[in-house]
Amino acid sequence: MSAWVVLKFGGTSVSSRTHWDTIADIARTRLSEGERPFIVCSAAAGISRALESLVDGALHGSHEAPLAIIRQCHFELASELKVDGQALLGTLLKDLERLAYGISLTRDAGPSLRARVLALGEIMVTTLGAAFLQHQGIPAQWLDARKLLTARYDARLLPRERYLSAQCHHDPDKNLQAVQHEAVLTQGFIASDQSGETVLVGWGGSDTSAAYFASKLQANRLEIWTDVPGMFTANPSLIPSARLLKHLEYDEAQELASSGAEVLHPRCIEPLRQQRIPLHVRSTHNPQIAGTVIAADAVSYGAQVKAISARTDLTLITMETPRMWHSVGFLARVFSVFERHAVSVGLVATSETNVTVSIDPIHGFTLDATAIEALLTDLSAFCKARQISGCAAVSLVGRAIRSVLHELGPALEVLDEQKLYLVTQAASDLNFTFVVDIAHAARLTRKLHGLIFGQIGPDGLFGSTYRELFGHSPGDVKAPWWRTHRSALLEMAADSAPCFVYDAETISNTAQRVQALNAADRCFYSMKACSHPEVLRLLYAAGLGFECVSPGELRYIHTLFKDLDKDRVLFTPNFVPRQEYELGFELAGHVTLDSVRALELWPDVFAGREVLARVDPGHGHGHHKHVRTAGAQSKFGITPDVLPHLAHVARQTDLHITGLHAHVGSGILTPATWSETAYFLASLRTQFPEVRRLNVGGGFGVPEKPGTQPLDLDQLSHSLQEFHEACPRFELWVEPGRFLVAESGVLLARVTQIKHKGSACYVGVEAGMNSLIRPALYGSYHRVVNLSRLDAPAAITAEIVGPICETGDILGRARRLPHTEEGDVLLIANAGAYGRVMSSDYNMRAPAAEIMLHSD
Repeated sequence: MSAWVVLKFGGTSVSSRTHWDTIADIARTRLSEGERPFIVCSAAAGISRALESLVDGALHGSHEAPLAIIRQCHFELASELKVDGQALLGTLLKDLERLAYGISLTRDAGPSLRARVLALGEIMVTTLGAAFLQHQGIPAQWLDARKLLTARYDARLLPRERYLSAQCHHDPDKNLQAVQHEAVLTQGFIASDQSGETVLVGWGGSDTSAAYFASKLQANRLEIWTDVPGMFTANPSLIPSARLLKHLEYDEAQELASSGAEVLHPRCIEPLRQQRIPLHVRSTHNPQIAGTVIAADAVSYGAQVKAISARTDLTLITMETPRMWHSVGFLARVFSVFERHAVSVGLVATSETNVTVSIDPIHGFTLDATAIEALLTDLSAFCKARQISGCAAVSLVGRAIRSVLHELGPALEVLDEQKLYLVTQAASDLNFTFVVDIAHAARLTRKLHGLIFGQIGPDGLFGSTYRELFGHSPGDVKAPWWRTHRSALLEMAADSAPCFVYDAETISNTAQRVQALNAADRCFYSMKACSHPEVLRLLYAAGLGFECVSPGELRYIHTLFKDLDKDRVLFTPNFVPRQEYELGFELAGHVTLDSVRALELWPDVFAGREVLARVDPGHGHGHHKHVRTAGAQSKFGITPDVLPHLAHVARQTDLHITGLHAHVGSGILTPATWSETAYFLASLRTQFPEVRRLNVGGGFGVPEKPGTQPLDLDQLSHSLQEFHEACPRFELWVEPGRFLVAESGVLLARVTQIKHKGSACYVGVEAGMNSLIRPALYGSYHRVVNLSRLDAPAAITAEIVGPICETGDILGRARRLPHTEEGDVLLIANAGAYGRVMSSDYNMRAPAAEIMLHSD
């Protein structure tokens, strides 16, 4: 029989007919090349999290809604694949319903039961996939991974580790190698223990399952097919100038995966290294790109930094006592406490009186405050222990790092401005890591990447940049409005630059798209995004309401629209004085309560009123810490543990909580986010029986970088409609801001000077961070084009800088531009939101003016 090749496909790669067609094409190609494909699949995108939500909901007696989502998702996929979902999955879904019902009765979901529930995600999607491939003429035999992979037994493991983070035997398996099938389809993530019980190989562990299978099969190679075409010198979503890494050695890839590169699971490397099996990282979206090859015989390029990676939302535990000096066994006693609490330690740094460690998430979830408090309490027997939250680890990864540190001196100077909590340098000489505040991580990573890789071109190791690969993304078929109106914009720039220009037609079209979300009963525009009067008039005409966060916004919207119905106004304050709540009840039809304390301080203001209560779901989303508006590090909302107290004080005050609100962040591109928020809020209905409306917030993402897929509004609407069908008693509200106006606005600025300093090129423009502060404040990416030479080929790589006397006055880093001269007009895209409204007269420079463009 032919040799095996293992093909692993992740959640997004198995979630649509288009992607299953790609899987079928790849399998046919391998068969035609004389290899037998052994296909390993994750659960469909979002399903593992949905199964977690089902378990958590069942513990509170409310599992019907997530069960409905899971059922609907798989039946829709079956319909796309043209296979009989009911016949194929009916029994499995009944098993899932039975397990959830049992949890709801017993109010218990131990690790064993949780593993059985989560395993069904992979079982169901591969059942559908096998039927589809067979209908496509591919002889794929469905096999149960639990009969193929067996977990190693270790009596020291706690049940949570045994069932949810198992490690499996992966020695060559002659019986498996000899199966008489031309192709196999099986599951990642799941295995069984020696007694036959279902276990999981760790959150995100399908890569590891595939590596186990490759080792057991002694496969020609393992191909991991994912969303990106390989591993890059940095996260390309943060740094589009990151270059594709063509080759890596096993230990380098292992270090990158462990340091925060999310393309691979850290555990998947070792089984392949032992059998010297090559690993190819490829993209299902772009199968023509060769990707990254990880192998034992990878070409060595000597001592060199190959990538920068970052792990965010890191938690440190620092332990201090003079008793550890010359104390035999101190570290052993301290680390036994971490073991007793089942807390995994990552980075470690020691001195004579201090030990600082980072702690790793367990099974994909960060430890909650209660677990950390218990850990600190037990550590206090040995030392003074405290927690440092909101950190990030930035790592330089490569070969023989120590020998090139002297060459990195100029790059490491950027650390002068940072507070360093911890520095480590591995004995393997593969990395150099420093831990800083999370707020600085993105900016620091960009600076280091620019200094280390900015002047490196493509060669045998480094391939094209992400921007070069996807600068003209096939998915970006619609030309931006500013290309159509280029001539008019150049005339405006000649008269009025620097200036923001807003396109009225784009605003109106976007408003129509949002209003077409049939599942959203009300839509309020978050007017802090852009308060230009003509923008507000367009949105008013489109029928949107207005979300205000200050007295100034309340008064302004009523001044602009004299006959504005209060019902179209939502007031969402936080940490405000009494007078603002009083004004809110006077001018807004709906008021949001962000804190129990306000109710305790001013009960007479709230007596007899109706409000929405803003709830913090405990986690946030978004492209930067400062736009994630939920979680322990955010000032917004009331945490679930305080809600019983809120309900009690509300009853005492005669306050009627008729709505619940949660807003988890900004720049979110995952369509299921808002329905997940709705289900979370609906789960709180027993505490607030008068609730009839749920405000799931805004944060609709806008694609910033080439190759980024836009938010799928149809899918978002569909997921909200599913919620409506499951929970028809609630109204659903949304409050987008940036989504409605960002793409409609551009910033025009003329080039003032061009400067070369060594290998660096600076293109100076007349607008700076006083006009557009988002790049400096959030590290936000805005596309920059030379409007004067719009279709000319790229010729230079430049930093786009303004005239403000600050080193941070940078509007774009390492941007590819055509040959550029003084007087050219640069256009900065997606500047319609949080541009002029956040501007200032800093340096006593007037910010850019605003102009509305109306189509003829």
